[in-house]
Amino acid sequence: MDFPADGNTDLMIAPKNKKWRKTFQANKYLLLLFLPCLLYYLLFKYLPIFGIAVSFKNYNIFKGIWASEWVGFKYYRLFFNNPDCYKLIRNTFLLGVYRLLFEFPAPIILALLLNELKNQAFKRFVQTVSYLPHFISNVVVAGMVTLFLSPTFGIVNKGIRAFGFESVNFMVVPGFFRTIYISSEVWQHIGWSSIIYLAAVTAIDPQLYEAAEIDGANRWRKVAHVTFPGILPVIVIMFILNVGQVLEIGFEKVFLLYNAATYETADIISTYVYRVGIIQGNFSYATAIDLFTGVISLVFLLSANTISRKLGDESLW
Repeated sequence: MDFPADGNTDLMIAPKNKKWRKTFQANKYLLLLFLPCLLYYLLFKYLPIFGIAVSFKNYNIFKGIWASEWVGFKYYRLFFNNPDCYKLIRNTFLLGVYRLLFEFPAPIILALLLNELKNQAFKRFVQTVSYLPHFISNVVVAGMVTLFLSPTFGIVNKGIRAFGFESVNFMVVPGFFRTIYISSEVWQHIGWSSIIYLAAVTAIDPQLYEAAEIDGANRWRKVAHVTFPGILPVIVIMFILNVGQVLEIGFEKVFLLYNAATYETADIISTYVYRVGIIQGNFSYATAIDLFTGVISLVFLLSANTISRKLGDESLW
């Protein structure tokens, strides 16, 4: 880099500052739109990171975080020595894996099927109907599930009784909880999640379809050899993100659907954290468990990204 002969670098900095101001002026409205997102992450994602210290202290709400007694890894050992530790990790992990197996491919299949519909009016109708459940709150969804599966008035049990069988109280049978939860998740989010895959389909070059048709490919071969490979990078990225959330099962719906009778299969880390942290007031113990979950999720995310990068060209970084 050439510097001015008199050694004055202000002449070099000035054009850079002018260029920066020009760029800011040109994009000020986009930056204004980005500001709420930035504030959200600063306030609710980065600022709470300082609260991690609570997991290493015997937190006293009156003393505050820094004045509380330092206890090291006491609460981590307490969790791993807890008889319920294995059950909590197992239930959380199984629900996460079942979501990957059933909920993740569902919107992909829906997007591929919608893309093949020729009747645009019917296509828009199906899209609208499939999107609507996403805007229903988890409280309402849980209420609908409970009503549908009611042993007395539920439509499912009415069908069972119509075939001459006795009613089943699904909501208190531990073996049914995972099926109920995953089914409600698929129904609620399949339409909304398919949007990103439909958007990826629109980016595929139409000439590829024309070339495939010239080669004699039928509709299913076009899907297999043109559409699916075209959206594969998006599928891989979304899969990596979902792998990182295997242990990040949503608290709300599980909390609304489970009960003491289904703890065996329904009690997960987030509901346990709620009980010991909010109800019992053991903030240090709850923070330690939640931090453990976050570390494991990070390990899953990094592992999935590394494997994807080694096997193909698609990865988050």
